[in-house]
Amino acid sequence: MASALRALPAGPDADLVLIQTEGDKIQDVPLSGVQGKAFFTKEIEEALLGGDVDVAVHSLKDLATVLPEGLELGAIMEREDARDVLLCSSSVAPTGSLSSLNDLPEGARVGTSSLRRRALLARGRPDLDIGDLRGNVPTRVRKLDEGQYDAVVLAAAGVKRLGLEHRISFYLPLDEFLPAVSQGAVAVQTRSGDAPVSRWVGALDHSKTRATTTAERAFLRTLEGGCQIPVGAIGRVEERGLRLRGTICSLDGTRAVYGEVTGRLEDAEFLGQSLAQDLEARGGRSILDEIKGVGS
Repeated sequence: MASALRALPAGPDADLVLIQTEGDKIQDVPLSGVQGKAFFTKEIEEALLGGDVDVAVHSLKDLATVLPEGLELGAIMEREDARDVLLCSSSVAPTGSLSSLNDLPEGARVGTSSLRRRALLARGRPDLDIGDLRGNVPTRVRKLDEGQYDAVVLAAAGVKRLGLEHRISFYLPLDEFLPAVSQGAVAVQTRSGDAPVSRWVGALDHSKTRATTTAERAFLRTLEGGCQIPVGAIGRVEERGLRLRGTICSLDGTRAVYGEVTGRLEDAEFLGQSLAQDLEARGGRSILDEIKGVGS
């Protein structure tokens, strides 16, 4: 991010400030069991509001769908691959040898920290032994190599950004495995009304990524969800306009509702709300209520 700002014509000086968040510190509890929200962003947003930093860079999927007062999304940068990927131990499946999730051995132990991934894995392969997996990407790959798991599910974007694309065994298809809302997109947060900073940051905004992620975030916000519910969505800009697909899945994978809407890019917010309401009416609300009841 700092290099991207410096690379702009007459770009400003920019230095990196590393801030550890609650989500980085808590590694022994599943994300679904952590109380509250914004555990990957709160400390960074507080530093931005307090003037300790001038911009904040986040994985957009970590940001709450309602931003704290005084902050805004100054830019959403061009999205990396939004898909999920499977990394397997060499004893289970050499890299590139899988053609589908069904190629995993029966009862294989698969690691993930996401309720969405757990639910979709259970839906496609109920025989799998799905275990909780925390840590950054290198830590998760290390646990795979140590034999703690036969396979792990990660976001393609994070794997690629770290130069680990060669470790990918299989790309999970979007038709069956909808990603987390905004997965693969990087957001740049700024203070509201900070015109000088906003002008610089705005030059990094990618209009198509902003439109698709706006629809996805509206979808999630309408469902009143976060990482504690198994919801997936993906927006695409096509000839007909913006196409948004979404799903709500029960924790055990036995029930799911899918749907899609298409409309104008400028109606992204409305499209997300409409799709959420449609899925709720077709059984999604009962699934979400059941999940909240289990967690209470």
